[in-house]
Amino acid sequence: MLLAKGQKDNWDVSMTRLRLLLIACLIWLVPHAALAQSKPPYWASIGAGKARMRTGPGQQFPVVWFYQRAGLPVKVVATYPSWRKVEDPDGTQGWMQANLISDTRTAIVVGDVRPMRDAPHEGARIVWRAAPGVVGKITDCAEGWCKFDVSGRIGFIATAHLWGVN
Repeated sequence: MLLAKGQKDNWDVSMTRLRLLLIACLIWLVPHAALAQSKPPYWASIGAGKARMRTGPGQQFPVVWFYQRAGLPVKVVATYPSWRKVEDPDGTQGWMQANLISDTRTAIVVGDVRPMRDAPHEGARIVWRAAPGVVGKITDCAEGWCKFDVSGRIGFIATAHLWGVN
């Protein structure tokens, strides 16, 4: 297609605007698509230092719990546009605003004091011990073990001793 000089400049401007619009749409869609892939139930954590659990999905519902522990693992059991119904380690269920929930995987030690080992097996050397209620980031979960990071103190712990993993 042949265009006169002035027409070509307008065409270039239009195409540049179209490309920018397309890029903006993609940037907006990617995080939303990732969130849409997480279908309940799934594990998450409280991302905010202060979070309210409510009886229903809206600020008009009463607060049943006030959490002041960022990183606490929760299980998301239902979703409603900008709200998530979560279950905490004690089994309490309620609704939290979605922006208070993080996809960072954490777990909490349950039962007695548990060994953290330098490799994922029972015979491995104990490098730390974690008390009940200790929360840490988890990665590399396989064959009944997870890498457990408590403020830089890292070791492997059996998944049977954690709440926040399958």
